[in-house]
Amino acid sequence: MKAKEYADKNIRWLGHDGFVIRGSRTVVFDPFQIEDGPTADVVLITHDHYDHCSPEDVQKVSGEHTVIVTEKDSAKKLSGDVRVLSPGETLSVGEIKIEAVAAYNQNKQFHPKENGWLGFIVEMDGMRIYHAGDTDLIPEMKGMAVNIALLPVSGTYVMTAEEAVEAALDVAPDVAIPMHFGAIVGDRSDAETFRDRLKGKVEVLMPKADA
Repeated sequence: MKAKEYADKNIRWLGHDGFVIRGSRTVVFDPFQIEDGPTADVVLITHDHYDHCSPEDVQKVSGEHTVIVTEKDSAKKLSGDVRVLSPGETLSVGEIKIEAVAAYNQNKQFHPKENGWLGFIVEMDGMRIYHAGDTDLIPEMKGMAVNIALLPVSGTYVMTAEEAVEAALDVAPDVAIPMHFGAIVGDRSDAETFRDRLKGKVEVLMPKADA
């Protein structure tokens, strides 16, 4: 299955930075202000800001066997089978391989590199899916070799749409999906700018809301 087809079929937006992948297993990223959700095999939390690490929302997608993967600060707020990673570390949960990657600001102070907060590369169903977390354009993005990239576009706390275009060119995925707009900061026009400026360079899918 090609990346566009896989994303179209299996990846849904929960709003803000939240996504669910419903493939052979169910993976949820950063659920925030959701009404309910699927029971996840794995929940991935990028960092401990309230709009990313929401224990109440994590509970809504957690079941008896759910594994929560995060960094050290968020781990203190969460309960259940919580596993901690630092950038550069990996672990597997069944057939799902999870790689923690760096996510940080270079020209602002909301997400310092020394905090060790995360983006994730999830490998499942023959796809490598990169959720960038809250980050600026950073050198670690080059040469990631991923099929699908979920990239923040709203500025203020993360990359602007223009910086996210550069990030997409560095990551060079088959498909990019914009995120981090429409809730705390940014709106659909940021995602549209991202899409339009990558036309003919990287295929962009606008995020599809979860049903």
